[in-house]
Amino acid sequence: MPSGDPKVPGQNPQTEEVTSASPSLTYAAAGVDISAKTALLERLRPLFRSTFSSRVAGDIGAFGGFFSVRDLGCEDPVLVASADSVGTKVRVAAMVGKHKGIGWDIVAHCVNDIVCQGAKPLFFLDYFATAKLEPEVMEQVVEGLAEGCRRAECALIGGETAELPGFYQPGDYDLVGFIVGVVDRKKRITGEKVRAGDLLIGLASDGLHTNGYSLARKLFFEVKGMTADALVPELGCTIGEALLIPHRIYGPALLQLMKEFEVRGIAHITGGGLPDNLPRCLPEGWRAVVERKRWSVPPIFRLIQKLGNVPEEEMFHVFNMGVGAVLVLPPHQAEQACARLRQLGETPFPLGRIEPGERGVTIAA
Repeated sequence: MPSGDPKVPGQNPQTEEVTSASPSLTYAAAGVDISAKTALLERLRPLFRSTFSSRVAGDIGAFGGFFSVRDLGCEDPVLVASADSVGTKVRVAAMVGKHKGIGWDIVAHCVNDIVCQGAKPLFFLDYFATAKLEPEVMEQVVEGLAEGCRRAECALIGGETAELPGFYQPGDYDLVGFIVGVVDRKKRITGEKVRAGDLLIGLASDGLHTNGYSLARKLFFEVKGMTADALVPELGCTIGEALLIPHRIYGPALLQLMKEFEVRGIAHITGGGLPDNLPRCLPEGWRAVVERKRWSVPPIFRLIQKLGNVPEEEMFHVFNMGVGAVLVLPPHQAEQACARLRQLGETPFPLGRIEPGERGVTIAA
């Protein structure tokens, strides 16, 4: 273009200059209200403190949580850590307007995971992220976190609350948990002691726990067009209530059982079901044979399978199918261990046995 010709707007954006000031902006105007978050967390402080033990060496609000590891009762203490989320179960909570159980769920999931290694929970942290902080929702979630931590005897010592407008849709949130526990090195449950002839003991679940919700939500709310308050006669409650049944915390019962019996393996049955999770507590050369006739699959799973025409193999690979955890014990201890578990408030049942073979799971008729 010849020199002196008028500039064409947008022809050379690198050389364009801003000729007018932008309106005054604040973080709150961009969707993040720091003052509101600070005030809310201050109100929630008593819930965090309700989980504290004498080992908590600080308070909420510092840049990190303090926890004393002196005199843990172990000759050779090994820390065990895990992290997980509740997945899309939060979408069902939003539909129903009840969020307390979601806080409990993430504690349950993390506690059960580390107990599989024989670890006693020490402390817990959470990550709560949303488009815009809604105090009522956050308060319900933290109430559930605190209640779950008290049940598991685990201190809730901190976490992160993030407002991410433009990343999450309004009304959406995500909840992630981080847990640290401890076990004496010589008492770790690694599966290395599992042998042929050992028996499998199943522990009943309380519904879907925290897995399979993407499939369940699609089936009930998209394919079948149901609403969360739809009453389902087969379940004796609404579909929303059935899907929000909290994840069971097995930690206290299992930690007590380990003191009295030789528990050789524990599997928490989460995403991947029995086929993917049970092998995680088995050594090479041993195979778990699960006898399907040993327990009755709860109605919620039968309903999903029937309405969605879901293949049996897919059901066992997505859902826990009524088995929330599996223990491996020597055969001479299995019956007494089941009796003790019932005393501790669990519902155990014989599930199968260990046989020589390629590491994995056979689900027999």
